[in-house]
Amino acid sequence: MSLFGRLWIVFCFFEVTVYCQYAMYQMDEDYDEEADDEYSPAFYFHSDQDYGISSHQNPLGCAAECFCPLTFPSAMYCDNRKLKTIPKIPMHIEQLYLQFNEIEAVTAHPFANASKLKEINLGHNKIKSHKIERGVFVGLSNLLQLHLEHNDIEDFPSPLPSSLEKLLLGYNEISRVEANAMEGLMNLTTLDLCHNRLQDSSLRENFSQMSKLVQLNLGSNRLESMPPDLPSSLMHLSLENNSISLIPDNYFQRFPKLLALRVSSNSLREIPYDVFNISSLIELNVGHNKLKQAFYIPRSLQHLYMEDNDIEYINVTLMCPRIDPMHYHHLTYIRLDQNRLKEPISSYVFFCFPYIHSIYYGEQRKPDGQMMLLKTQVFRRFQEEEEEEEGDGEGNEPEGQERGRTEENFDPYFY
Repeated sequence: MSLFGRLWIVFCFFEVTVYCQYAMYQMDEDYDEEADDEYSPAFYFHSDQDYGISSHQNPLGCAAECFCPLTFPSAMYCDNRKLKTIPKIPMHIEQLYLQFNEIEAVTAHPFANASKLKEINLGHNKIKSHKIERGVFVGLSNLLQLHLEHNDIEDFPSPLPSSLEKLLLGYNEISRVEANAMEGLMNLTTLDLCHNRLQDSSLRENFSQMSKLVQLNLGSNRLESMPPDLPSSLMHLSLENNSISLIPDNYFQRFPKLLALRVSSNSLREIPYDVFNISSLIELNVGHNKLKQAFYIPRSLQHLYMEDNDIEYINVTLMCPRIDPMHYHHLTYIRLDQNRLKEPISSYVFFCFPYIHSIYYGEQRKPDGQMMLLKTQVFRRFQEEEEEEEGDGEGNEPEGQERGRTEENFDPYFY
């Protein structure tokens, strides 16, 4: 290499070195390390900072066994403290939480001055009916919610204050409802009596006076027939896990506001053809019975659960006797697994129910009791816009073209 070439290489190396030093100098000016040391973040965390949750007790008074936060002065938390008795309740308390203890008796003495109570939670204790002092709750004229679930109660507690709106008595041993035990509960909106020992004879009490009752749960009891005299205000009715074998004709015509009905896990073999013809019904569960054929589907129904029955063939014309273009059915989902179907439902179902997007077939039972899979385990239909350039060459779809898809691994909705 000539001398001139060597000098040219040295010159270029010198230029690059000077430029890099200049660039680093500029960077140091823009991002000075001293400035980072002086930077203060917007938020700090201090372990001793008071964020409004104080460990100090409420100056208005609180039972020594409980906690009354300053930020929620009307509440007294006595839950999960292994209490065997109810502590004395200060006059200002409105919410009382005593769940998850070992309380066996409910006496009037602790409630002597608790006239402002709106909510009492005594769930998950060991309370028995004969240890509930009669009239202990009736004097609490402001009481709205009473939780007594997961105890050992044998009788429906009474008398109760007329102000009560929510009464939870599930997971007890209730088998008796005394005459007039529900008298005066005209403001009750929610009544939960699930997982008890109620029989048909236990429900001779007239529910109809509860004119505001919206939710009634009688699931997991010992009922053999549909309960009589239920109020027309009901919107949610749960009767699953009983031994009901018959639904009388026109039984549900008394409930013009009914939205959800669950009669799964009973002994139903037949259902009157149009017994569910309720204009408001959205969800219907008749799964885990012994049904052999379909029935009329009201236009309002959206979710239908018919799994684990003895259905061999779905007659769509029974579900939808005629198609009215002005008033389409709103059914979107059907669950049919664990029946005796040999093939999927006729495609006519999509003309009757144009909004349907999923039919879950899952496993079906063969005559020998073995399970089999239909060719289509789940049908899911939907449309989506194509993003690829097709059709007219400008990224638009040809007019009228639709796209459908079947997904075999669709997870059905389980209760």
